Amino acid sequence: MKTKKLGQSDLEVSAIGLGLMGMSPLYGQVNDEESIRTIQRALELGVTLLDTADVYGNGHNEQLLGKALKGRREQAVIASKFGFSPNFEGIFGHPDHVKESIDKSLKRLDVDYIDLYYQHRVDPNIPIEETVGAMADLVQAGKVRAIGLSEATPEQIRRAHATHPITALQTEYSLWSREVESEILPTVNELGISFVAYSPLSRGFLSGELSKFEDFEETDVRRGLPRFQPENFSKNVELVDKIKEMALEQNCTPSQLAIAWTMANGALPIPGTKRIKYLEENVGSLNVELTSEDLQRINAIMPNDAALGSRY
Repeated sequence: MKTKKLGQSDLEVSAIGLGLMGMSPLYGQVNDEESIRTIQRALELGVTLLDTADVYGNGHNEQLLGKALKGRREQAVIASKFGFSPNFEGIFGHPDHVKESIDKSLKRLDVDYIDLYYQHRVDPNIPIEETVGAMADLVQAGKVRAIGLSEATPEQIRRAHATHPITALQTEYSLWSREVESEILPTVNELGISFVAYSPLSRGFLSGELSKFEDFEETDVRRGLPRFQPENFSKNVELVDKIKEMALEQNCTPSQLAIAWTMANGALPIPGTKRIKYLEENVGSLNVELTSEDLQRINAIMPNDAALGSRY
């Protein structure tokens, strides 16, 4: 397994991680036993960065990861997040809430510390220096090894980093969500902050396995996202078909091509899945080598803003 150092910390992680959000009931039905087997298979493959959050399943996701890591804690680099009010209805970054949230997460995970702790969303009503200052206290207390931000602006990143070193920034990044390329990526590269890409497959769309809106279960959150609406779906499938053609030529799957593209652009992707089959496929993206000509061709096929519909 290829590895990467996270920011300026002493954390070394696999070059691809595993996002656990879909293991809680957000994309339809879930199976905890299957999810636990998938997490444990990830560890067997050398995937060490496991990404969860307190808001996923209102605590269910962290509890699930805790069960999967029984007797395996030393093999994993746990990344979790806080940033929503106690009832998960709104963004909340008060320093007191930071310290309450970490204790609840540690209990659900059944661990003594979290390796990488993110502010899930920046609270516009509380100076980021106050929130990050409280997160820095967690590092001093030994409850957290490193801190990160998710979906922050360049200004917020700089202010936070001046308060305490930010190890990683996590933001959506894929062939269909490239907004970070203009300002975010240059900012984190300048500051020595690792960039972690969530949804590198655009919530499964870039896998090439989605054919129509009606296939989603009634409880699937994608039913409410603009990019997946019937009026956009068919046109977006046509774009993915072009990626499928190139993947066939590259002797890889569309998912592997899309994930390899994020890595070629300096990101550490954390594709989510709840099944071993797709986990193994995603890890196979590490074997896909893209030349500069390949990248130019992909950019021509899927230029910025090619997808119809916003991501939220």
